[in-house]
Amino acid sequence: MFESAEIGHKVSRKDYKAREPALRSALLQAQYQLLAQARSPVIILVNGVDGAGKGETVNLLNEWMDPRHIRTEAFGAVGGVEAQRPEMHRFWHVMPAKGRIGILFGSWYTDPILAHVMGHERKARFAQRLERIRQFERMLAAEGTVLVKLWFHLSKKAVRQRFRALEKDPRNAWRVTADDWERHKHYDEFVAVAEKALRKTSTGEAPWQVIEGADPAYRALTAGGILLDALQGVVKPVRPAAPPAAVPPPRPPIDGRTLLASFDYTRRLERRTYERKLEDLQFRLATLSRDPRFHQRSLVLVFEGMDAGGKGSTIRRLTGALDARHYRVIPVAAPSDEERAQPYLWRFWRHVPHRGHTALFDRSWYGRVLVERVEGLCTEADWMRAYDEINAFEEQLAEAGAMVLKFWLAITPDEQLRRFEARKETPFKQFKITEDDWRNRKKWPLYEVAAGDMLERTSTDVAPWHVVATDDKLLARIEVLTRVCERIEKALAG
Repeated sequence: MFESAEIGHKVSRKDYKAREPALRSALLQAQYQLLAQARSPVIILVNGVDGAGKGETVNLLNEWMDPRHIRTEAFGAVGGVEAQRPEMHRFWHVMPAKGRIGILFGSWYTDPILAHVMGHERKARFAQRLERIRQFERMLAAEGTVLVKLWFHLSKKAVRQRFRALEKDPRNAWRVTADDWERHKHYDEFVAVAEKALRKTSTGEAPWQVIEGADPAYRALTAGGILLDALQGVVKPVRPAAPPAAVPPPRPPIDGRTLLASFDYTRRLERRTYERKLEDLQFRLATLSRDPRFHQRSLVLVFEGMDAGGKGSTIRRLTGALDARHYRVIPVAAPSDEERAQPYLWRFWRHVPHRGHTALFDRSWYGRVLVERVEGLCTEADWMRAYDEINAFEEQLAEAGAMVLKFWLAITPDEQLRRFEARKETPFKQFKITEDDWRNRKKWPLYEVAAGDMLERTSTDVAPWHVVATDDKLLARIEVLTRVCERIEKALAG
């Protein structure tokens, strides 16, 4: 894959001076069009061998365009708090909004390649990480993000010559370190692993562009031209291609029985028994959350369900046992303008807790396959691909040490109506009932089908769904607290 990047590409100084002004002007114009239209973000990944001109190219792109609308981020080894979260967390935090450009200098490819080269990870783990990257980039492309992946290459001989030339120049000798020479000893292994990574992840929606870095003029014009093509492809008013046909969702069962309708909603718990069990379980949870072993894990609790299912009151019983300094309740409503300018999962990645902390989501990322599906707020292709994206998100949480528990608080239509009427008549509860609640109630059958599909497609080994019947709130709270405690105890036991 690197053969054409080792043949000695070169552009004369005269040719460069003739072409550079027009390229700069076109890039700047395309950047302003991108900003004005605000349809898509553009992410430029800058990777390659040491000494191939990555830093010089990043500086040049910021010089040629308006740097106020470019976010440039450089990534080193993972450390500190970021080491306590999924590895993709730090990249989600720097995603450019629609109309903006992000330059990632050292990206999500750097650590997998280096870890495999240095023997820290086996072949199977390397392949797994590459597949996760492919999945991540497919999701970004489906959300409208344009990925420009640049690999700057030099032959082994050219790297050595560049290092020596820099060392001889007093003004640039600082650019070459002992670590650079140490990594150069592994050049052959690095290139072999990198070539495999590029082949596995060069896809139709996110292809790699390999640029020979020996000649600065050739390197600059080539990188600028690739970026210009990408920007013009975004801003040009082209006829959108028809989206690929989504696999149709399962048909409702022909006997009319649904998963949620199959649960026993008649069970009850006496108030005296409830109060005793609640006190015991809150003490149990308080003790577990303060266990030193808990500080090596994090806890993610997700609550979904029909309106008036008791999500808020259940969350309050959980937080009553937790240290307020170490948890956050995240209520999820309609996305803001800032959130609409980002990929769908962006606003949830922002709230991923680090070790020793708990995040409680009052509604969650499942909105895409529930309310957005039922209300027609996204396309069928969008919510159908969301199942896989959500599963991948939760797998990454679990791999980073998070205990992920998801609760669907199920309620019958009759009990929901009773609670709606009670809220309407109780002054301090009237804020809980809105016109949207009544409107959503009319679509109960659609939400029931959507919830059944969601439970079927996203209940996994690492993040299973727990369906809790809530016609009796007291019993439901005890069941949720019990399952949370059991999950933490199992995790802490190893």
